Amino acid sequence: MSGAPHIPVLLDEVMAALALQPGALYVDATLGAGGYLRAARGRGIAHAYGFDRDPDAHVLNADLAGLDDVTLIHRAFAELEAGLADQGVMAVDAIAFDIGVSSMQIDRAERGFSFQADGPLDMRMAQDGMSAADFINSASEAEIADVLYNLGDERASRRIARAIVADRPFARTGELAGLIRRVIGKTEPGKDPATRSFQALRIHVNDELGQLDAGLAAAERLLKPGGRLAVVSFHSAEDRRVKAFLRDRSGSAPAGSRHQPMAARGPDPSFERPAKAVRPSAAEMARNPRARSATLRSATRTAAPAWGQHPEDRA
Repeated sequence: MSGAPHIPVLLDEVMAALALQPGALYVDATLGAGGYLRAARGRGIAHAYGFDRDPDAHVLNADLAGLDDVTLIHRAFAELEAGLADQGVMAVDAIAFDIGVSSMQIDRAERGFSFQADGPLDMRMAQDGMSAADFINSASEAEIADVLYNLGDERASRRIARAIVADRPFARTGELAGLIRRVIGKTEPGKDPATRSFQALRIHVNDELGQLDAGLAAAERLLKPGGRLAVVSFHSAEDRRVKAFLRDRSGSAPAGSRHQPMAARGPDPSFERPAKAVRPSAAEMARNPRARSATLRSATRTAAPAWGQHPEDRA
């Protein structure tokens, strides 16, 4: 594995939010380079389970695979329950998510995530299924524009989609980035015009928002009463989903008003009121520029059943 070393974002803050105790069962839902999992092992936990759908993550962490207190699971985090059930585990004490692309993925041109160096237009975290090239070379102009706008906040989405359809097929990241730069021209200083479009394509190809929704729901079902959830996200759409999930599950949604009647009372809160969102310090951002857009949200599980789960279904 080449490229810059991976620096875990908000590592101390994530460990503090998880409050790991000796004997705890910990799940790293996004193993990546193993930063959170390695830190968790130093806190006397009983066992750590590391999930990642990217086979390269398992190669990178091969030294962990042989340890008695670690199990690495080659599955997406949407499959937390099935992966843990295979290990005979039905409930855990702490779960951490580090959402989005990892340094080891973006730094390798052959993975096709970045426009910084030319490579195949791939972007697949699991290294199978539909690639970014497959999508833009076959989707309609309207479909491409919707993805760029909804997942990348790209205001020039229609112009870019029109140009893609007119000039396709595309096979390389450099080809696509060059077209987007020509369409948009100069944008804000220090930001490549292709940034939003590449981000949107990556999120779409990997169904990252759908995965996030499924992973959060699985974590709710798996965490024991008093269990801790910590989620680090880097994109506004991801953070909005995490915030809304914890707001709703903690009963913190806004109450009704005279203009909008109060909704019927829902299930009992499955999480306590979330902790205040945490952002990286200036020192961390200076040390690790990739941390600048990170947001940590965390909450503690109550004894109430997961929403949609009957009380007798809880272990």
